[in-house]
Amino acid sequence: MAIDPKTAATIAKIAMQSVKDEEERHKTFLIILAPLIAVLLILSFLVYILTSPFQAISHFFTGNELNYVQDITSSYSYGQLVNPNDESYIESSGSDFSGVSFKDGKTEVVYYNQADTRWKNTPYGKTGTIGRSGCGPTSLAIVASSLTDKKVDPVQMSKWAYENGYYLEGTGSFHSLIPGGAKHFGLKVEGVKSNEPQKLVDALSQGKLIIAIMAKGHFTNSGHFIVLRGVTQGRKILVADPVSRKRSEQEWDLSIILNETNKGAAAGGPFWIISK
Repeated sequence: MAIDPKTAATIAKIAMQSVKDEEERHKTFLIILAPLIAVLLILSFLVYILTSPFQAISHFFTGNELNYVQDITSSYSYGQLVNPNDESYIESSGSDFSGVSFKDGKTEVVYYNQADTRWKNTPYGKTGTIGRSGCGPTSLAIVASSLTDKKVDPVQMSKWAYENGYYLEGTGSFHSLIPGGAKHFGLKVEGVKSNEPQKLVDALSQGKLIIAIMAKGHFTNSGHFIVLRGVTQGRKILVADPVSRKRSEQEWDLSIILNETNKGAAAGGPFWIISK
């Protein structure tokens, strides 16, 4: 059936108008949607910075600059995230360390491991777990349980630490957790710098315990709290490493401990001598 030229022109005009209306709708939709997308992107980026601050910073650097940033964050940050592929983490995961203690130092030490199957996946904060970022509260639980009449496990200590503002999301515990937590449990605490080795040896000889924040080295690739639990006659240091029973059963040169502590520690660290 033939369509006369006038009708064809009218149909074409309507079709063209329909296309224009569709384009206008798309433009209007994009004008409305664009600011919303921008706001969502900004909010997502802010959340990323707040939950992973040091990883976020690293994205602005490349090459040697990135290596420098990584060294800085390793030595001076609060980063205590355990790599899930870390040999010690894998070694400890799935194990139950119930009843484990160390009696070869002046003070018998109750041992807890953050990767213990009983609480490895228990939340620490909103984004962390005890297994991945709970070395701070686990070390403090070791000390509190060894020096007081109370047995405080890593779950209880992590809950207390988070509720009292000692956890930095996506990163780990603030260094102030150690003196703050020790005082909360009725213990005496004294911050010590790395240039006072004799004070550390004397404290361990007297049965006091020491929490240390370590930087990259034998104990961690980022940051990690450990407990110094004794000293041998040959001045070797005994430790309770909250992610590695293997390292906890070794004797360590004092020089390794001193050289690998976090030189940028806050709250009086990198060592905190704790006693009754």
